[in-house]
Amino acid sequence: MLQNADQTLNKLRRLISDGAIGADGRMPPERHLADELGVGRRSLRRALDILEQEGRITREQGRGTFVHANSNRETAAATPVRSNGNGHNGHDHGHIADAGIGAAFAAIPFDRILEFTNPIEVSEVRLAVEPVIARLAALRASQADIRRLEAALAETKNATDPLVYERADEKFHRIIAEAARNALFLSLFDTFGASRRDATWRRLSENAHCFKRQAVHAASHEEIYEAIAARNSERAYECMYRHLSDIQRHIYTYAFPQEPVEQRS
Repeated sequence: MLQNADQTLNKLRRLISDGAIGADGRMPPERHLADELGVGRRSLRRALDILEQEGRITREQGRGTFVHANSNRETAAATPVRSNGNGHNGHDHGHIADAGIGAAFAAIPFDRILEFTNPIEVSEVRLAVEPVIARLAALRASQADIRRLEAALAETKNATDPLVYERADEKFHRIIAEAARNALFLSLFDTFGASRRDATWRRLSENAHCFKRQAVHAASHEEIYEAIAARNSERAYECMYRHLSDIQRHIYTYAFPQEPVEQRS
């Protein structure tokens, strides 16, 4: 299940942070680690891929997997809290109570924060922030904003290429952020936008894209547009929340493919 796959990544982060694995710099072999965690090899490799992309570990052909010396505090700080899809956090979905988390992030300049995150964490923050932005846009958008949003909506519907769709999608969401008339929210949105140009995000987008999904997202965009144009702030919030929840589920699907337990080894 997706929830279990998500927990695999967070469990690895905790074990590394606590020094339970990789304390000597080397992680156990994959087969041994999969058995210890009770997960399949494929799910384990996906989790290791993300840890490597985050700079927590290095895998060397023929030598093994090595934990970076500075991974302890960074790993704890970067562990996400998984939403259960209803807007509430689960009881054991990756949250770590660690007094060092604030200190670990305190030294990271905001303009470098993307070096310490990943698409999963970005999707979680977008889910928290962008529905509020949509609510404000419904209250503050000018008629010119609404016309621009309608044109961007048409672009997302008519895109015939994944890259063109990605650009149109980002444009649609940025117009909403601009219409909210809040400089800090716009700055946060631009941080999200920069993350979408990361190689990891591009791979996820390429894997997840299909024209059926594009049509679903375009329909969600239309609902968001109609709510904003009608000045219905609560519906704008709800539509954006549903839209981003759907995107988050698909990011988890492609980051952690479902795998029957019996397929270990």
